[in-house]
Amino acid sequence: MRGPAEREPRGDPDAHSEWTSEDRFLVVIPTYNERDNLPRVIPLVLAKDHRIEILVVDDDSPDGTGEVAADIARVQARVSVLQRNAKDGLGRAYLAGFRWGLERGYRLLCEMDADLSHDPDNLPTFIATSRAADVVIGSRYVGGRVNVVDWPISRLLISYFGCLYARTITGLPVRDATGGFNCFRREVLEAIDLGSIQSNGYAFQIELKFRAYRRGFRLREVPIVFVERDTGESKMSQLIIREAVWRVWWLRIQDLLGRL
Repeated sequence: MRGPAEREPRGDPDAHSEWTSEDRFLVVIPTYNERDNLPRVIPLVLAKDHRIEILVVDDDSPDGTGEVAADIARVQARVSVLQRNAKDGLGRAYLAGFRWGLERGYRLLCEMDADLSHDPDNLPTFIATSRAADVVIGSRYVGGRVNVVDWPISRLLISYFGCLYARTITGLPVRDATGGFNCFRREVLEAIDLGSIQSNGYAFQIELKFRAYRRGFRLREVPIVFVERDTGESKMSQLIIREAVWRVWWLRIQDLLGRL
């Protein structure tokens, strides 16, 4: 079996044509108790490119985030809402959003948090970079720098060494394996069996990138600055961390067995 470093990339990056004014790009924003953040982030995202549309995937937030999203969608045609019936995890929310976007013909599908930890100013760079890459990764750790603002040192160490851990075990050639600010060409998500992905949280981000890489798609990291949220509460938990610890070994074993 060929190792990760030996896998041939798909296609020719120079063969990707320029995006046209008719192309449509979807930013999937999962929410749970983000009613104060949505009105802030949505206008900033839409302002970056007239081709960008937003899908808010709300997990039945008890604070009324779903209702806030629906109110925005009623007056903004470029915003849609997918309301789910229960809190089912970040990975499940993104998968639901990806399926929704693929069914509606979007050319690029991006992941983004609602809390402005991910700067919408990076979206034009993602779109431009996707001409020569199949997966664009917003990286906090590329270029030998740590671009994180207002994190306690404990969380920074967990994130940084978690990425190193995932890269070492899987062979995934990216510095930021766990980051959630990413952009995929639709061909990548069509090639991945989304129904087979069981991960959530950090592990979901690792698995999605790893599956894309092992199918020969080109991954490219672009530097971002991650700023800790100033409104609401972080969704990180010990369960999310534990899942990431064992899931990378599962991914490696499944890859060696040819089951990914």
